[in-house]
Amino acid sequence: MASTIDTREFRTPLPNAGLNIYMRNKRRADIASFGPERTLLMVHGATYPASVVFDLAVGGASWMDHLANAGFDVWVMDLPGYGRSDRPKDMDGPADAAGPVITTDTAILAVSAVVEFICARNGLDRLNLLGWSWGTAIMAGYTQDHLARVNKLTLFAPLWLIKGTPTIGDPSGRLGAWRGVTRDEARQRWLRGVPEDAQAALIPNGVFDAFWQAAQATDPQGAAMSPPVLRAPNGVVFDAGRYWMKDAPTWDPSRIECPVLIVMGEWDADTPPSMANKIFPLLTRAKTKRLVLLGRGTHSMALESERHSLFSEVRRFLED
Repeated sequence: MASTIDTREFRTPLPNAGLNIYMRNKRRADIASFGPERTLLMVHGATYPASVVFDLAVGGASWMDHLANAGFDVWVMDLPGYGRSDRPKDMDGPADAAGPVITTDTAILAVSAVVEFICARNGLDRLNLLGWSWGTAIMAGYTQDHLARVNKLTLFAPLWLIKGTPTIGDPSGRLGAWRGVTRDEARQRWLRGVPEDAQAALIPNGVFDAFWQAAQATDPQGAAMSPPVLRAPNGVVFDAGRYWMKDAPTWDPSRIECPVLIVMGEWDADTPPSMANKIFPLLTRAKTKRLVLLGRGTHSMALESERHSLFSEVRRFLED
């Protein structure tokens, strides 16, 4: 019998920015308190908010639900400019009316604010972190400067040095404050790199439509455009041009000391397994480290037919 899951929502300010950060928390109602080992904060990537990706029910339950049922106090956060968090005023107007907003440095400040909020609220001195895609650079960047705050670090589909044009956009031209992603572009990007004979079974029936509807619901302004788009800040594209495309990553794996799990799908065309293979040997001070390549999964494996392989690997790492 499934346990009752309590869902709570919170906001906390991004220091000196006039923006509030949205958080969602899920935990079992029958557990009174959670220690650091059972507390997890998850952050999203460059385009889609965490409240959509990590808490979209597939087959009746989201990744957050699975973790909560397993006895974790699980938190997700939407970075400023994404999802249900406040957007900078520069995102209100046309994209080309301002320069890129929400860089990796700003995202790390947001993570720091949320970590302090969770630790203060629950009386913790540390917790577990999980980042997806760009979120891996954010969580790792936070970790290297706050070693005592992080119990374990999970890097799902980690971003590293980029060869060629990033899938999220070309930083070589003039970048506006935000970029708009259409439904067709989102689907094409999802299936990029997947063998044609495997595409039909990759995403469970109805999941892409539910995902897109949930994403659009967080951005009414983008949804009202013609064609409808999901707006995403361009700070990450700007950073791709000045860091990851120039052999200058934003974080140093040798500074990470806690246990680390790197996990990804074999068909990931956004952050291919070659990136993870380059990060892994650089984690020279990590207490323990694991590198796991999962079959029949893409960059968005958390919402795919083989998602339970991903969920199991992460849970095993956190519980060991």
